Amino acid sequence: MSESEQRIDTIDTSVPHSARIWNYWLGGKDNYPVDEAAGDAYTAVFPGIVTIARSSRAFLGRTIRHLAGEAGIRQFLDVGTGLPTVDNTHEVAQSVAPDARIVYVDHDPLVLAHARALLTSTPEGATDYVDADLYDTERILGAAARTLDLSRPTALILSGILGHVPDYEAARGIVRNLMAALPPGSYLSLNEGSRGTDPEYERAQDAYNETGAVPYFLRPVEQIEAYFEGLELVAPGVVSVPLWRPETSASGVAAPAVGQHGGLGRKP
Repeated sequence: MSESEQRIDTIDTSVPHSARIWNYWLGGKDNYPVDEAAGDAYTAVFPGIVTIARSSRAFLGRTIRHLAGEAGIRQFLDVGTGLPTVDNTHEVAQSVAPDARIVYVDHDPLVLAHARALLTSTPEGATDYVDADLYDTERILGAAARTLDLSRPTALILSGILGHVPDYEAARGIVRNLMAALPPGSYLSLNEGSRGTDPEYERAQDAYNETGAVPYFLRPVEQIEAYFEGLELVAPGVVSVPLWRPETSASGVAAPAVGQHGGLGRKP
């Protein structure tokens, strides 16, 4: 049995899992009753978490459409992929540019078990999945180079993953190491849970972190902005994710800000 197969066999469905809970909030089906119970318990304390999860996903889709369309990017490196759900990176990118190539990276046996759902592709494009730890940027880049030409502009996607890195400077180091390996004209699409917008969310997340579950650390907006150091921010910069180039709603009413900030930056 391979190491990957052994890791898949270690999946424990008797305790809630953050990726499955997030999948549940997004309306996905890859979760268990224990995850639904944990997700419902969180929403009982803070119902707005469902809006945050879906706003983060919608932001990701808008940045990818911009990258594959207006920016002309054809290569995407999605690190910290999470469970497959609707509007995965390859689906959005290849709907705009059928020849887009996408590499997904995660180190979660649960995501690995579902990776085949991420490996569909248009005939013109390509997708791949890399089983690698977020901290091992050298391995990530080496494996990604099997599918991507890293001498050409590439979009790095970090969506809701850096909050799982307890040390902020280590998180910044991960971003720097990955972006340093990409050529000028590459982009960073990043969004993370933030402090300073919704105290109710902050109290709910802090309480969740104390339960013994895998913690996720909300960070001040200025720290999220610092992830883009050295990059040229695409307007409107780092903002609450519903406010980043929002699509016009049927009501014409703008979505309110939430405690999730993100942006898109270009490497000069």
